[in-house]
Amino acid sequence: MSGATLSALPAAPPRRLGHAGFWLATAVAALLLILALRGLGSEYAYFAATFVLQYVVLATAWNILGGYAGYVNFGAAAFFAAGAYTTVAIGKALGLGLLPCIGFAAVVGGALGLGTGVLTLRLRGAYFAIATLCLAVVLQTLVVNWSYVGGSRGAYVLRPREVPFGFDSYSGFLCAVLVVLAAASVAVARTIEKSRLGLGLAALRDDEAAAEAAGVPTLRLKLVATTISGAMMAVAGAPLPYLGSYVEPNSAFGLAYAVNAIAMPLIGGTASWAGPLIGAVLLASLQQAATVTISSAANLLIVGGVLVVFVCVAPHGIIGLFRGRR
Repeated sequence: MSGATLSALPAAPPRRLGHAGFWLATAVAALLLILALRGLGSEYAYFAATFVLQYVVLATAWNILGGYAGYVNFGAAAFFAAGAYTTVAIGKALGLGLLPCIGFAAVVGGALGLGTGVLTLRLRGAYFAIATLCLAVVLQTLVVNWSYVGGSRGAYVLRPREVPFGFDSYSGFLCAVLVVLAAASVAVARTIEKSRLGLGLAALRDDEAAAEAAGVPTLRLKLVATTISGAMMAVAGAPLPYLGSYVEPNSAFGLAYAVNAIAMPLIGGTASWAGPLIGAVLLASLQQAATVTISSAANLLIVGGVLVVFVCVAPHGIIGLFRGRR
């Protein structure tokens, strides 16, 4: 074959990191982060990292339904609190520790997400968002009147006296658990984005009617997205009772969780798995710094201010801003 013919052939596409490679890279990054935090050995470092990582899981979970599928979920706090109170109920009933409770929380959150999807199959846009907001109100009312998990008084969850092997404190163990959960959530989101499921959700987001006409199973995709998103948001809330050894309805169903779950993917960019990660790290770090230097009451003010700036300057988030420049 001549040199002219060779030059006319299209160049081979760059080799992209496969699913297995990305999972391996994520696991390595999680291990390095755990070792770095252990090297610091500070209780505050553990607490701050846990705070940020919890929002990484929550924002990534919200983005699977709100970003990939385009269905805005105002009930993130409901799924988050469902995971927290699953830990309280299972721990009280069966005496299980945190790790088994996280598994139960995933099942409860997935079932709740599936039920939400079934009940709102025909709802779209603002109607779906209002339905998820009503879900949060209903769940909070049930928890307030459920005396088994403390009701309106709240419930105390004591940390185990024995520290798991290999950790210097229980705070370090909690932080390591959140590192693993955050890494897994990011890997799951990236896998979904690059799969046929992600392509179907993108079609659903762009034009649901056209997707249905083209044969895309939109109703089935919506159920899958609500189930996965609900399970992951509940997993994000499962460690909450162990963080402060106390949980009550007003904090578990707090407005901060619902607002941050929406704002973080929007600021980072909803079209990519990296968007919620960037937005969560940025916003959660700012909020944690404001809590230490100013007051925790300034957290939502910071979120609102940053969100307004990015909506005006970068409506597609940080990822969209860099893609536009490239």
